[in-house]
Amino acid sequence: MAEVGAHLTAAPAAGDRPSVFEAVAQDSLMAAVKPALQHLVKVLAESNPGRYGFLWHWFDEIYILLDLLLQQHYLASCSASFSENFYSLKRIPMGEGRQQPLATAGLPKRQHWKSLLLLVLVPYLKGKLEKLVSSLREEDEYSIHPPSSSWKRFYRAFLAAYPYVNMTWEGWFLIQQLCYILGKAEHHSPMLKLAGVRLVRLTAEDIQALEKKWAETTSCQTHSFTSRVQSALRKALGGIAFSLSTGLSVSVFFLQFLDWWYSSENQETIKSLTALPTPPPPVHLEHELSSALLPSLKTVCPLCRKVRVNATALATSGFVFCYRCVYSYVKAHQRCPVTGYATELQHLVKLYSPES
Repeated sequence: MAEVGAHLTAAPAAGDRPSVFEAVAQDSLMAAVKPALQHLVKVLAESNPGRYGFLWHWFDEIYILLDLLLQQHYLASCSASFSENFYSLKRIPMGEGRQQPLATAGLPKRQHWKSLLLLVLVPYLKGKLEKLVSSLREEDEYSIHPPSSSWKRFYRAFLAAYPYVNMTWEGWFLIQQLCYILGKAEHHSPMLKLAGVRLVRLTAEDIQALEKKWAETTSCQTHSFTSRVQSALRKALGGIAFSLSTGLSVSVFFLQFLDWWYSSENQETIKSLTALPTPPPPVHLEHELSSALLPSLKTVCPLCRKVRVNATALATSGFVFCYRCVYSYVKAHQRCPVTGYATELQHLVKLYSPES
């Protein structure tokens, strides 16, 4: 009984059951990390495609590998995923009613591997499926297929069925959360039920055991090469996890700030703060001068007073002249004939109309 007591604690009290806010928050935590890393990789790939382009091309595969290492580390050492450990939660096998294992004891092998696959593989496959649906929709809109193509009938049926399948998937999660809120279910997510585990809060014994394990790991002196490599890998994973944990709050804050800054509700405020002032009217364009230079008909050149030939706009002011007239004038005076703005020959823009 003494050995059992060293690995088990008392049954969880009512307060050990996490609230729905804690459960949903830890679910959305990793969903905030992936877009941030994806944006970082995109910026790197655009700045130097030759060096970092492969990171963007294989981002999903690289991310799932890192996620697999991270979740494996936390499931083995803390009996929880990274986000669950961040919110001081742990997983215990179903049926552990009176006694629950310490977080350092780890999950049974069956629940461990099922949890790992559901944590890593399901989001990866769901993301790949969403990208496939998006590409098929673009192909359906912009490409031409024979009317009797069996492939076209298949993927059109797939595109028609996907919204209902996705709605069923999301509804499954919503119903599970509602049952969890009402106390009718032990899991807020179907993934936990499929893994055969449930979430509880860490107890004081769990925290003490985790701190003791961490202290023993850091103070342990290894001599063999294999042990040193394993210890270095564990320390590296622990350092990465610690960096993610400490920097996550700041990262989430900046993500929320950027989301607010670029939101549609905030666009008017951004425009009012960053918009350039309206330029004043041409200072050289007096009323008498404009009446004398500008003809009443818009198709007449202000210089030769005839119907324009080879209409050409002066980008500096926007007025339109004959090409030969404005070319000769700008070449001789280096200014706009109407406004007097300084200009050059490269500011001439040829206009093409349907009539010409």
